[in-house]
Amino acid sequence: MPPRLGAELRLTSTALPDAGGRWLSQGVGLAIEIDTDDPRREDVRRLLERHLDFAREVTPPGHVHALDIEGLCDPAVTFFSGREDGVLVAVGALKELDATHGELKSMHTSDAVRGRGVGRAMVDHILSVAAARNYRRVSLETGTLEAFAPARALYAKAGFEPCPPFGDYTANPVSTCMSIAVGSRG
Repeated sequence: MPPRLGAELRLTSTALPDAGGRWLSQGVGLAIEIDTDDPRREDVRRLLERHLDFAREVTPPGHVHALDIEGLCDPAVTFFSGREDGVLVAVGALKELDATHGELKSMHTSDAVRGRGVGRAMVDHILSVAAARNYRRVSLETGTLEAFAPARALYAKAGFEPCPPFGDYTANPVSTCMSIAVGSRG
């Protein structure tokens, strides 16, 4: 079982563990707590339903790769939630592909906090967990359609670069894969 790591983040681009094992980032602005969570919790289910509805609405049939609740409960997946004053504002997951390679999955930020750095905080946290697990690489798949442009920009700003399809993904006009060597974040 992967180690349980929580986070208290003040939105900046870097998160570091404190002596107690909590993930902290110094800075100003919104304070969120990112920690492992159960995707079956009611508020989490609602945000994940919005995530899946969005993916299904803008992606052609057969090309939606977002995990459902059951997929997020797989033992290879560590699911995270981000909360501001106890209110769910973001979700994300890290799936172990092998001992050195993880996949970023199910990233979604609530509409109310978009543009405030919450998504970047979640990406930074997941990459920090990957580094703590000694992964060498984290990869992801996202859409190529305009609706996914903000996600692609977020990942590129975090240091992810385009890569060939990995795992079960295939080259196609509506998907793109990106990857980052853990430790080389921007």
